[in-house]
Amino acid sequence: MKTIEIKTTSRNEMINITREVEKVVREAGVRDGLCYVFVPHTTAGITINENADEDVKSDIIKVLGKIIPYDDGYRHIEGNSDAHIKATLTGSSVTVAVEDGQLVLGTWQGIYFCEYDGPRRRKVYIKIING
Repeated sequence: MKTIEIKTTSRNEMINITREVEKVVREAGVRDGLCYVFVPHTTAGITINENADEDVKSDIIKVLGKIIPYDDGYRHIEGNSDAHIKATLTGSSVTVAVEDGQLVLGTWQGIYFCEYDGPRRRKVYIKIING
């Protein structure tokens, strides 16, 4: 398993980590199998989405902010309930097939780390399974 570290700069942001994940796949030398990417944080998530138009990230963050506002009378004392809810919707892991040593992603897809309670230093775990 490989760990990558991410330093976020905003409360809410989506960071394309596709290149870092591809590097781990290359270094593992696995030709065919699975790439499992896991975020061990309750106020961050991971998703696969469009990587061609930067506006998609902004739109996703904007809509999540509308449907899950930062301050909405939540009971959680730490004041970051919105981040926990957003992370639940996004999820904490993705699994991508590896074929011929490459991630099997659609033409416009990328893997995104989603920060909902930043800025922070975060970790992402990547496990390549030979198969």
